[in-house]
Amino acid sequence: MPTPKKKETYSQAIERLEKIVRQIDNNELEIDALAEKIKEANEIIAFCSDKLTKADKEIEKLLSEKRESEE
Repeated sequence: MPTPKKKETYSQAIERLEKIVRQIDNNELEIDALAEKIKEANEIIAFCSDKLTKADKEIEKLLSEKRESEE
């Protein structure tokens, strides 16, 4: 089962997640594959959430540094 790749971007991961959601919505998955796809989707969600959290922290750090330099 593919997991989030080391060099995978947030956009690529979202595309993979959207594909899985479409497959589920369109009943394209056999019941045996459904559990694996849901597990993969959860891994992608965790990967994307981590990316967003890191970006948020970096933005907060930069804004804080900017505020301090303006004082």
